[in-house]
Amino acid sequence: MIAKDNPGWLAIAGLGPGDEALVTPEVTTALAQATDVIGYIPYVARIAPRDGLTLHPSDNRVELDRAAHALALAASGRRVVVVSSGDPGVFAMAAAVFEVVEANPVHAALDIRVLPGITAMLAAAARAGAPLGHDFCAINLSDNLKPHALIERRVALAAEADFAMAFYNPRSRARPDTLDRVLAVLRDTCADDRPVLFARAVSTPQEQLSVVPLPQARGDMADMRTIVIVGSGTTRVIARPGTPILYTPRSAS
Repeated sequence: MIAKDNPGWLAIAGLGPGDEALVTPEVTTALAQATDVIGYIPYVARIAPRDGLTLHPSDNRVELDRAAHALALAASGRRVVVVSSGDPGVFAMAAAVFEVVEANPVHAALDIRVLPGITAMLAAAARAGAPLGHDFCAINLSDNLKPHALIERRVALAAEADFAMAFYNPRSRARPDTLDRVLAVLRDTCADDRPVLFARAVSTPQEQLSVVPLPQARGDMADMRTIVIVGSGTTRVIARPGTPILYTPRSAS
């Protein structure tokens, strides 16, 4: 049982896409109050050490262990922040924490808060204009937790429905052909004039943006720091010096 007067709490927080100016004041306040910060190694590295704060970095594929550790600390009276990049509810730690809560319902009595952040998808879209201005979907291309056949099926159905699409985790050293396979699915379904945005390391000094038509898009134009946004059939391209403006009109016929 968790005592009703337990002072501990757990905040699952999004650190945004990279620029510290894009961390919300709510997240900044929670970090200032925390006794413990838990997360994937590069995300915890973004937190400045201070007296009274213990940092708990861990590897990328131990999400459930990380969540269980955070809940145990909060149950013991600690003030815990689990950090993710972007938004914690988008392909990140919030779902992992609640998986552990569901398996161990005693934790449901804890003070658990989800603190939203600016996703890489939204930051990338903002840099390019408004490519997600009408209906869109987000698909994680990693096959760590789902089969690749399901990824391709969802991409094909989203293309058939004429959604704009944002792809997370498009390509890695372990999955060098994932994005090429997805682009092949899109070419079988979509018109050649669909624009594809490659937005790498948005809001950091390493930021790179490029826009190409679908036939020119290649898997090696992305890595794990890249968000790929594929426009819908109505997405427009406005030429200008440098990266063009992409936007999807608010109405559809």
